[in-house]
Amino acid sequence: MANADLLPVAQGAPAAATAAGDKRIFLVNPPYERIAPGYAFIKHLTNRSPSLGLLHLAAQVREHGFEPTIIESDILDLDFDGVADRIIAAAPKYVGITLFTVGVWGSGRIARRVKQALPDTKVIVGGPHISSMGIETIKRFTEFDVAVQGEGERILVKLLEAYEAAGDGEVDYTKVPGIIYRKGGKTTLNPPLNLELVLDDLPFPAWDLLPKFPHAYKPAVYDYPRGPVATIAASRGCPFHCKFCDTSTFGAKVRYYSPKKVFEMMQYLQKRWGVRHVMFVDDLFLASRQRTTELCNLILENNFKMTWTCDARVDTVKPDLLDLMKRAGCWQISFGLETGSDDMLRRMDKSARVEKSERAVNWSAEAGIRVKGLFMLGYPGETPETIEMTKAFVRRIPMTIMNLTKFTPYPGSPVYRELYGTAIRDDHWEKMNGMNFVWSPDGISVEDLDKHYQEVIGWFYKQKRVRRRYVRESIRNPGHLLRLARAGIGFAGAKAKSYLKGRRGLLIDREETNLNVVPATAEAAADGKSCGSGCGTGGGGVGTVTLNVRRDPRTPA
Repeated sequence: MANADLLPVAQGAPAAATAAGDKRIFLVNPPYERIAPGYAFIKHLTNRSPSLGLLHLAAQVREHGFEPTIIESDILDLDFDGVADRIIAAAPKYVGITLFTVGVWGSGRIARRVKQALPDTKVIVGGPHISSMGIETIKRFTEFDVAVQGEGERILVKLLEAYEAAGDGEVDYTKVPGIIYRKGGKTTLNPPLNLELVLDDLPFPAWDLLPKFPHAYKPAVYDYPRGPVATIAASRGCPFHCKFCDTSTFGAKVRYYSPKKVFEMMQYLQKRWGVRHVMFVDDLFLASRQRTTELCNLILENNFKMTWTCDARVDTVKPDLLDLMKRAGCWQISFGLETGSDDMLRRMDKSARVEKSERAVNWSAEAGIRVKGLFMLGYPGETPETIEMTKAFVRRIPMTIMNLTKFTPYPGSPVYRELYGTAIRDDHWEKMNGMNFVWSPDGISVEDLDKHYQEVIGWFYKQKRVRRRYVRESIRNPGHLLRLARAGIGFAGAKAKSYLKGRRGLLIDREETNLNVVPATAEAAADGKSCGSGCGTGGGGVGTVTLNVRRDPRTPA
């Protein structure tokens, strides 16, 4: 079967309707806005790893006789219409789209064009946004036929088999667990599928379906020592409940591959694809010290040469384990440090405190493992004082790389419901990518937050220690330097453009949005009006959010 990059682009009329016996399914990672307006130069530095979820889905449906094709929009440089053109030209029987909140509206556009041209093609959606906002999304986007909630491998197979069994007749959705569908004017969520504790029965991800794998799928710049690179999720689920995090896809129960199976994946990637570095993308790679120890011992016993990175909580590392991980090839650990304020950590429901975070970073650095710090700016309760504490924390810990995100109240997270009083708010789904300040704490404007954001990032990367490290890594891997040079040229241009427009170096170049909470029923009562369709999708008492748009005072109306 042809890979996605070999498919023809639609010209004129669409292909013929899907034929009987057609078992093709196109699995789409859609384009979406990852980068804040004004920061377009960041695209040269960002992560271009493939959707691991789609790779798992493709492998599973292929085992059951279906014919998957994967469309990675970013890699193929396709916009929403470009994706739709490819699907319409091929006219598959099924289309599956993975949804992150930021890409919902664009994915709706793809589905709408596909359904208009190919009304018999079934459009199935899944992914993190559906796991947290599935019912609301299916109600609002009628171009989506069915949604798969939670882990999709086995559910998708059951759904496709139900379609095949029905033929041209009516599909019996009641027998498919974990799906959301419309019937008789009602939207229904079926009971979930019981999850398997051990993941070893799942096939390896379908890396062979990725066009130009692995060389086209580079992680973020300086996030790997050498390529090619691949990603593995050695476990699923996270038992912790940080208030800014949506864990609805994999849930709180940790499930895992055995260390032996993970090691087999690493061997396969190296032998078949020449992969030299693996990024473990688990929410909590060190959820089990025993499994981590077993994997490291397998690597050492087999004299297997591959570097790898992982994510960890600061309370899961100890010096002896870090030493073992280093000897087994661990190159970098990413810690969710978030802030330099204990008060802010409490507000986030993080159990760790700054002292423990600092200790974990120091232990890792002493073991010779690079540390990547993950921070957040603008969380509710943030003040100029807490921001200064974060700046001081960043200055004193031996990080090599940092990721500073702009607080985003993702749908499905506890803080989203606290801020807005509702589980549904779609007006700014397309901006919810961690790179836009869609909300700001009391007393701090979006402009001030953006200034602090630039100060923290700028100061960190101007450190001589950090720059020396990057010089060494650039010599080892000149590809990093080339990507950095492209971003630097873009940054200089963006700054110059900002000053020429009288914006004094601020890089935000669109209208600033700020979301204010107003209980819908109270607002309606005060105005003497009915709540109307803008009050959400549920019954009485559901709150809504009014949208105020403020232009920057230096921007002409």
